[in-house]
Amino acid sequence: MQVFDFNRFSKHDIIGELRVDLSSVDWNHVIEEWQDLSDPLKCEPEDLGEICISLRYVPAGGRLTVVVLEARNLKSMDLGGSSDPYVKVQLALDKRKWKKKKTSIKKKTLNPYFNESFSFDVPFDHIQRVHLVVSVWDHDAVSRNDAMGKIFLGSDASGHQLMHWADMLANPRRPVGQWHMLLTAEQVNSTLVLKKKLALPKMISRQR
Repeated sequence: MQVFDFNRFSKHDIIGELRVDLSSVDWNHVIEEWQDLSDPLKCEPEDLGEICISLRYVPAGGRLTVVVLEARNLKSMDLGGSSDPYVKVQLALDKRKWKKKKTSIKKKTLNPYFNESFSFDVPFDHIQRVHLVVSVWDHDAVSRNDAMGKIFLGSDASGHQLMHWADMLANPRRPVGQWHMLLTAEQVNSTLVLKKKLALPKMISRQR
């Protein structure tokens, strides 16, 4: 368990951590106790960079607007020490793939600026069943595009992703922006298991 100092516009700073050996826990009793935080171990997960997105939901119109603002400190994927990043924005309903959009490709940069907006029609009675998956990819003209990092937001998310989603719902009609640390695709996919695509109510997505 790790405790962080939250920073909306920069990297979150770790304060300390607590590690519990579960093999030594007596599962027949509830344990409540205070323990001192220790310095975090140096085996931190790979730094994949950060992405800044803005969310805005208008309940009356049932419209969710996602603005992909920028990313920074992305992982180098090319031999020259750079990448050609673009971002996919995918909406899932009841964990079933639904709508997907993507940004333009930014050539030879690890700190791309996008400022591209995508709007989706999401009725108010569906908003708690929706998940937003944002992934960064490296474009390759010759071979398959490579995944660089991923996050997902929604009512089943956790940490800063859940906080951002909750801030959006608590402030209808107002854009709420936040930076997020990118995770590996494996980390996100193990938590958010998307089901096969089925026919869903027809709802128009708009890009502007």
